[in-house]
Amino acid sequence: MRTEKCSHHKEPLISVILDTLQKNKQALVFVNAKRSAEKSAEDIAKKLDTKTLALTHLSEKILSVLGSPTHQCERLANCIKKGVAFHHAGLHARQKEMIEDAFRNGTVRFICCTPTLAAGLDLPAFRAIIRDVKRYGERGLTDIPVLEYLQMAGRAGRPRFDSYGEAIIITANPVDKERVWDKYVHGSPEEIYSKLAVEPVLRMHVLSLIAARVVNDLRELYSFFEKTFWAHQYKDMFKLEQTVQKVVSLLEKWEFILLEEKGIRATMLGSRVAQLYIDPLTAHNIMQGLRKASNSRIHSISWLFLASRALEMRPWLRMKTKEFETLQEELANHSTYLLEQEPDMFEPDYEEYMNSFKTSLMLHDWIEEKNEEFLLEHYDCRPGETRTKIETADWLLYAAQEMSKLMQFMPLIKEISKVRFRLKYGAKEELLPLLRLKEVGRVRARKLYASGIKTLEDVRTAETSTLAKIIGVQIANKIKQQVGQETISDFNEQENFKLPERQTTLE
Repeated sequence: MRTEKCSHHKEPLISVILDTLQKNKQALVFVNAKRSAEKSAEDIAKKLDTKTLALTHLSEKILSVLGSPTHQCERLANCIKKGVAFHHAGLHARQKEMIEDAFRNGTVRFICCTPTLAAGLDLPAFRAIIRDVKRYGERGLTDIPVLEYLQMAGRAGRPRFDSYGEAIIITANPVDKERVWDKYVHGSPEEIYSKLAVEPVLRMHVLSLIAARVVNDLRELYSFFEKTFWAHQYKDMFKLEQTVQKVVSLLEKWEFILLEEKGIRATMLGSRVAQLYIDPLTAHNIMQGLRKASNSRIHSISWLFLASRALEMRPWLRMKTKEFETLQEELANHSTYLLEQEPDMFEPDYEEYMNSFKTSLMLHDWIEEKNEEFLLEHYDCRPGETRTKIETADWLLYAAQEMSKLMQFMPLIKEISKVRFRLKYGAKEELLPLLRLKEVGRVRARKLYASGIKTLEDVRTAETSTLAKIIGVQIANKIKQQVGQETISDFNEQENFKLPERQTTLE
């Protein structure tokens, strides 16, 4: 791999892109934010004239991934027509997969991406163009680590594709160019630190070691950690043992372990929490929520907020200043159902509480059948991020179900299960019976419901031809088979019936 300094041009990024195209090569363009990736891809697309039939076909496939394409989908599809794509956590997983495959086979020539693409993927990029070496953090705009630069630069010139590659950093002026050259090309990477020092990680490992009977008493527990990379870096064994002891005390207080004369062992709850692979603090908070729910009025928002409060849901959707009053009104409307009391506005965790609440409102709008475009506009939550939040919430609610069984809160299991089912399909409760049919998602279920077919019995008694008018011949036949009815092999073309042009994941 070769690293080069790029001189300051009027449009340096476009100059490098056009030069890469002239060499008949491909490139990854690394930027510091999702919005920047989208904007950069559009800017590059305007300068290219690389339309092909394969790109047109890929553009159409990208557009059809979601049931109702969002503005983001349309922007991506337009870029892909020119052989450029953007790639970040906000894209649907299927869209990211299509882009990566198209880059591998050479259909897409350039990808504008965030640094997440720098980890683990082996792509045929001749150049890694690093447009941004600064990123916004808690302290404002700061330099990215040298390790991150090396990770991005390492995407260029992969052995299977090229004999060498080029990493190009674009800077704004000659002074900045020399600083960046010295720091990133000639500089040393940062020290690597053990993640065991992070409390949530340590809590999970301590409980897992005890639940799996890897250790049977405190001495064995201390001895285990004394052999880790964390201990090698920490060096002070006395303080390390104090840190582990603090975690053990919390796990005992939360009823996940028992300290006995013979040693230390996990309770049934503790063993299940270890198997579920969630932070014991999250499990403790879920237990408190379940106890409150067993004696309170509950609503779907109760469970969504309980899941959204977990550390596993980070990063939460952030409350913007202009949203404060609106969120306060929503909080007042739902406060009766929330399983954790609102902290004082001046307490340290108030902002986290409100961010969690906003996240739960987004999930609630999803199960109230709001589409991805609505969530993008109202919450600035892109389809890929939405899907990640839904999957994480489902995992946490599954954990809540499992803990409900052990805590003997049996009536709650059905309520949690109902919300999980709604999360999966993004549908209102009234559609649940129809959603049990294979091939029926929320779009088809809503069409059936609007036509007066609201239950499985309604499906059973309806004429197949009637169902075919609503959801198509093939699907009508399939759902009739599921309810034990005969199917039709044909449909009268005189009924002005058309099959859908595009089947979607929501159907």
